[in-house]
Amino acid sequence: MLNSTDGESKIAILGAGAIGQLLFHQLAKASEAPYLIGRSAHAATAINISNMTPLHFTDVLGEQVERQAQLICPESQQLIEIDLLIVCVKAYQVLDALKPLIPKLKPHCHLLLLHNGMGPHLKIAKLLNGRGLSLGTTSQGALRPKPWHIIQTGTGLTQLGHYGGPMMSMQLKQQLLDSIPNSQWCEPILPMLWQKLAINIAINPLTAIYNCRNGELAKPQYHNDICALLNEVFTVAEAEGLTLDRSALTQRVFDVIHLTANNHSSMHQDIYYQRKTEIDAINGYLITRAQHHHIATPCNTKVYQQIITLQNYGQSA
Repeated sequence: MLNSTDGESKIAILGAGAIGQLLFHQLAKASEAPYLIGRSAHAATAINISNMTPLHFTDVLGEQVERQAQLICPESQQLIEIDLLIVCVKAYQVLDALKPLIPKLKPHCHLLLLHNGMGPHLKIAKLLNGRGLSLGTTSQGALRPKPWHIIQTGTGLTQLGHYGGPMMSMQLKQQLLDSIPNSQWCEPILPMLWQKLAINIAINPLTAIYNCRNGELAKPQYHNDICALLNEVFTVAEAEGLTLDRSALTQRVFDVIHLTANNHSSMHQDIYYQRKTEIDAINGYLITRAQHHHIATPCNTKVYQQIITLQNYGQSA
């Protein structure tokens, strides 16, 4: 395995879920395989961290490949080698996962947050001590039928961009864009993240509340709810200094509903399997920013409270 001193920047991925493993395969195919970081020393021991671990990948065409991944733990001395840390854990895990890692990273290590929803970047930016931070969003699809096997289910767009601190090096930026299919660098990145946030706000909680697939939301009885949620997004985004195209983004939401008609949203799945949802980083983030600007968000507040009730009920069952 090459080190960054051999000419290529060293990348690590925190979070070996479906998207984390998908990025691992895409990066490994194009250049040097990144490290995968376990969440704890206990977890590292459980996955035989001393050995290379085989990761299985089935692409959208059904072709299968196996690649070896080097897994390291948060206590590993190899953290100092990392030039770019890609964070793919759930939004509510980001802060706790990064706090113990950041002091062990080299002073010029760059971080890229790639999770659903928004919010963690505001807290993480304050902890970086001069390191750079980029943000991203992806609509690529992947399922994880087994811990170390993923199946790619969609070839969506990946958008990345700078948020704060020193800029990502051109070498790292190009390495990402060359490795991740259908990816683009966006400046500024926040409008792209707000567009994705709007889609999540309009689809995810409603599918969980009504226990349905995405396509169900195309029915007329859901139209007013979707538009009401989006109207609050547009109002808060404007207060944040962002202008979103109301007509185009509303149409985009309904396009996504049709394009993903047979899919269950991640929030629906979290409620179904009695897991914690990312509601705080989706509708919750909008509500928090609205409160900052003294803006009422009754529709988002209502669905937020409904999801919290469902989540608490599932976790107590």
